[in-house]
This record gives sequence, structure tokens and C-alpha cells, in this order.
Amino acid sequence: MLYRLIGDTAMVIHLAFVLYVALGGFLAWKWPRTFRAHLGCALYGLAISVIGWTCPLTRVETWGRTRAGQAGLPDEGFIDHYLTGVVYPADHLVTVQVGVGAVIVLSWIGLALLTLRRRRTPPTPPDRTRPAHGAEPAGPST
Repeated sequence: MLYRLIGDTAMVIHLAFVLYVALGGFLAWKWPRTFRAHLGCALYGLAISVIGWTCPLTRVETWGRTRAGQAGLPDEGFIDHYLTGVVYPADHLVTVQVGVGAVIVLSWIGLALLTLRRRRTPPTPPDRTRPAHGAEPAGPST
């Protein structure tokens, strides 16, 4: 039971990582400090795809599943096992990879534009003529 839990946990973390690589640049629009973490994850994901490294999470999942008496992941890894041929046709793997790369670059361009706009626009001072939310308006008391 414990080994199956290890395999399942590795699978969930792996899926979260893949989603973060694909969409994490958009999180940086709201939280710009997350950009460096996303940049590192995206570069790592690119290296795994281009160089063909085996992701450590694939190894952990395979280890847990084989110890639980299940089949481990194939040598191709997580994406080929869970996504290719399931979420999108196997013939379109390169198209999906290019599309994900384009989404990442577009999210970074959007972040750059937002950052420039934030730097050019001075912060607006609070409106002193209206009472703060929940505060009573100032005035003569009776």
C-alpha cells in the first residue's frame, strides 16, 4: 500500500510540475517574484525534452509502482505514458511541444509588458475624500 501511494504521489507531483511548466508564466503576472522559479522549471523541462534525460519523478513513480506489484512507466516517461495518445494524438507530439513552448513565451512577453506598464504608471494615492471600507465617515457627532 505504501509503495502504491509513493507511485501515485509521484504521478500527481509530476502532473503538477508539467502544468506549472506550461502555465506557470501566467502566475508570474499576479506574483512576479515567481518568474525565476518558472524560468528554472521551464529550462529544466526543455532540457529533459531536448536531451532526453529521465526525470527523477519518473524514476520515483516507477520504483513505487514496481514495488507495489504494478507496471512501472515505460522508458519514454510520464508524458508519453499519460498524455501522448490520451490527451492528444501521438502524431501531434511535436505540434503540442511547439504549442506549449509558444504559450510559455507568450506568458513571458505578457509579463514583460505588464512589468513595463507597472514601472511607468505611478501608484495612485488613496482617495482621502472617502472613508476607508468599514470606517464611519468623519463629521460632527451629535
